[in-house]
Amino acid sequence: MDKQRFTLAVLTIVPLVVACGSEKATSGSGSGSGSGASSVAAQRPVTGVDWQVQSITVNGAAKKVQGKPYLAFDAKTGKVGGRLGCNAVNATATVRAGHITLGRPSTTRMMCDASLMGTERALLGLFNGQVDYRVDQDTATLTSANGTIVHARADK
Repeated sequence: MDKQRFTLAVLTIVPLVVACGSEKATSGSGSGSGSGASSVAAQRPVTGVDWQVQSITVNGAAKKVQGKPYLAFDAKTGKVGGRLGCNAVNATATVRAGHITLGRPSTTRMMCDASLMGTERALLGLFNGQVDYRVDQDTATLTSANGTIVHARADK
């Protein structure tokens, strides 16, 4: 338990230190509201979080999300795992600032309701290529080169 708390503390403090070190000075009085003062918020990492899929867009068309699909990126193992709606999935995942290279997916082979399989097919569009990602507070947006866009919320 102490190791987990230490890891959590490090993962919380490091982004704050990096963010503080990269702030740019602004000119002006710097006090009071409306003076250009800004705050620095720590950005949640894409790794170490279960990302619950909220919406999927394929080639500009929204797809209804069925089941409870999620993805979890693990920086230590270089893998992504999760559920695509029906089947479990695993693949290699190399995470770099703003990009994730996803390997060929390995899935279980259950057949489910057509709606769950539709969600699964849409999410498989993320794999076997590079995905751009952006994390904004508790929301991650994954965008693949083939037009698949996934919005996911961090599981709390």
